[in-house]
Amino acid sequence: MQAYAASAYTNNQVSPGVDLDEVYATERVRVLVVDDDSDLVMLVKHILRGAGFDVLSANNGVEALRRAREVQPDLVLLDLMMPEMDGWETLRSLRQFSNAPVIVLSALSSKDEIVRCLYEGVDDYLTKPFYKGEVVARINAVLRRAKQPRETSRFNFSKVGLVIDAKMQEVTYMGQSIQLTAKEFALISLLAKNAPGIVSYPVIAQSVWGEDVPNVRQRTKYLIFLLRRKFEEVDPGFELIQSVDRMGYKLKTE
Repeated sequence: MQAYAASAYTNNQVSPGVDLDEVYATERVRVLVVDDDSDLVMLVKHILRGAGFDVLSANNGVEALRRAREVQPDLVLLDLMMPEMDGWETLRSLRQFSNAPVIVLSALSSKDEIVRCLYEGVDDYLTKPFYKGEVVARINAVLRRAKQPRETSRFNFSKVGLVIDAKMQEVTYMGQSIQLTAKEFALISLLAKNAPGIVSYPVIAQSVWGEDVPNVRQRTKYLIFLLRRKFEEVDPGFELIQSVDRMGYKLKTE
């Protein structure tokens, strides 16, 4: 066995292994190119490598999902018309475990296809044939957007039983729905966004009332009183909204 191994190594029948720690430690962006056209894949890989990206490829949706799980790409270039698993199904399966931005690269150029892609959560759409500079520019633009922080629309403070859904305009406290006015919701949402920090009187005035005039602080105090009363109906022994002397208010999240 040892003689055979030595002979195989001497005859270059065994290629040297790859240090995966070095491969996955790279700070370069990883792009997964998914297309059943091998010539196109080679072209795209050549373009992207020249632009400084690390690139890997898959020839169908099944292989794409496997590679995406293994490598966790920063962006996926995805064809729509492929055997075994088309781009639509690949996209839906990919979204179950990855938030990587997806750019569709397809020969389909109808407005209906583009609109459908956007509704399905695709970040951008490129049609074939394409200009190589545009591919790189679109990738960089999508990556810049992906890095921008997205405003949280749901706040869950499990230790105090408070859930605030900004998109649905719903507040749940200790498992009970709390009905709030628009101003009350604006104030509790502002406190939630900054929790557990203190929100100052001037910030509350501008954010909730749109102005910082002498009588606004009194209006804010009354709004806090109304909010506290609604929450205390659910849990009388806990002060959810706390006053910070001469500074403002904060949510108690512990």
